[in-house]
Amino acid sequence: MHADPAVLPPRYLRTKEAAAFLSLSARTLEKHRTYGTGPAYHKLGGRVVYSVDDLKAWADRGAVTSTTDPRGQLVPPKRQMPPASPRAVRTAR
Repeated sequence: MHADPAVLPPRYLRTKEAAAFLSLSARTLEKHRTYGTGPAYHKLGGRVVYSVDDLKAWADRGAVTSTTDPRGQLVPPKRQMPPASPRAVRTAR
């Protein structure tokens, strides 16, 4: 007897669904993907998808028990943009 595919949980989630699963915005998840700080993802026919197991593993790497727990650094924060060059900043006269 085979399992009914309608009752099986999804194995892969698109960015919007994966972000909701992690309680993040889709844009935050996209930034993590761009910076290489997010969960592993797959490209299937040009579409970005996330395995539920990879999402859980990424979230578990960030689990801590207190604010001083060094394990909290395993999931890096989003990368900061470099400061603007002095030429880009104009001073008012």
